[in-house]
Amino acid sequence: MERMDQAEARAWLVTAVEEARAGLAEGGIPIGAALYGADGTLLGRGHNRRVQDDDPSMHAETSAFRAAGRQRTYRGTTMVTTLSPCWYCSGLVRQFGISRVVIGEATTFHGGHDWLAEHGVEIVPLDDPECVEMMRDFIKNNPALWNEDIGE
Repeated sequence: MERMDQAEARAWLVTAVEEARAGLAEGGIPIGAALYGADGTLLGRGHNRRVQDDDPSMHAETSAFRAAGRQRTYRGTTMVTTLSPCWYCSGLVRQFGISRVVIGEATTFHGGHDWLAEHGVEIVPLDDPECVEMMRDFIKNNPALWNEDIGE
């Protein structure tokens, strides 16, 4: 698998950002994700639904993964997420052998992406200003909900 270029990564991030905005509009946490196949096909997309579904396991990456349905293999797939994946979602990436993670931003939250890189997962950090602003605003306005989401 060749290294991903920034233009393609940014194009795929658009889907995750749309999902994050949808989650925020529903009264949830604005984190979105999308899972792309090795051929660039969108397999699944989703957003954090912990609040909406009263389900602490429904993180954005989990939602996108579930929406993709069963795959014969996840090798060569790319998880695109607006925020550095937490340990739970980093574990999902490792468990199923997802090959690459595109990260909208890791400024407001530095999850498990260093650990993923140490285990051979390609990490594509984008430091996207819109993703940073969306999370900073949310954290400022909803500190208790944010702390609950990250397990603080």
